[in-house]
Amino acid sequence: MSRDRSGDRALAGAGRRDRPRVLCAGHVNWDVTLIVDRLPAPDGEVRIERRHQAGGGSAANVAAVLAGLDCDAALFGSVGDDESGLLAGRELTDAGVRTHLVDTDGETAVKYLIVDADGEVMVLSNEGANEAFTAADLPRGALTAATDLLHLTNQPPAVAAALAERARENGALVSFAPGRQFAERDFSATLPLADLVFCNRREAAALLDEDEHGDTAYGALRDDATLVVTHGAEGSEVHDRASGRTDTHDGFDADVVDTTGAGDAFAAGFLAATLDGGDRDRALAVANACGALAAGEVGARVELTWERIDAFLTGT
Repeated sequence: MSRDRSGDRALAGAGRRDRPRVLCAGHVNWDVTLIVDRLPAPDGEVRIERRHQAGGGSAANVAAVLAGLDCDAALFGSVGDDESGLLAGRELTDAGVRTHLVDTDGETAVKYLIVDADGEVMVLSNEGANEAFTAADLPRGALTAATDLLHLTNQPPAVAAALAERARENGALVSFAPGRQFAERDFSATLPLADLVFCNRREAAALLDEDEHGDTAYGALRDDATLVVTHGAEGSEVHDRASGRTDTHDGFDADVVDTTGAGDAFAAGFLAATLDGGDRDRALAVANACGALAAGEVGARVELTWERIDAFLTGT
């Protein structure tokens, strides 16, 4: 069973038909962040300096940022029938995200994030219900010819491929951020359907790993696909396969507090700027600004607006 939780909070530009329509699909989590001065040594103990709870999950994070950047953002995923699932759905509605959440028996996926003084993150998680959905659970009207883009994050490969096929049949662009489990999962059916792929350096290396036949996942990408690689504080780059062109951005200095969700904010910024008609330089600058702003706050979810991003970019 799926339900829609349509938010009552008005967004900037709400109701405008020219707002890009984006559907995000993937994990919906509840995050518990513990801020410590250092990670403990084996058999050691450290003091918790701060505790923070909020929604998380890559697909949910991207959808929330897109909603703040004047996109008509929707989210498809799954939660458990518990308080964490209720809180996660309510928070997304408050952020202006239209949700298509599959309710399942059991617990919502909860991530325990331990963050040290440098903003580096260690993640502990339960099994949870964040992959208890199939492509058949997506309501018929959630992905149509009116959808501009489908953004996929880490999820069962068969689900990702089925959703990507449905998007392409409806003429929507497909972007894909496979996430930290990329090397352990077979996304060979999804990658050829993606117009845009986001990855960090470690995931980019996995794209180039050869199988027993000498083939690589990178070789499975569409000839006209775009690959976006993030380098954390060192910036990012965009590779255009059709032209062979590479654009780079050095990133921004930031007071790092917590890197959780910075990559999701980056992806959302890049997508929003691209759908808004920005060129690659603008998209990279906006994306790196979003990542830097996210890294400067505790938790995976950050509230971003075009005004805040432009102020960051201009130093005002």
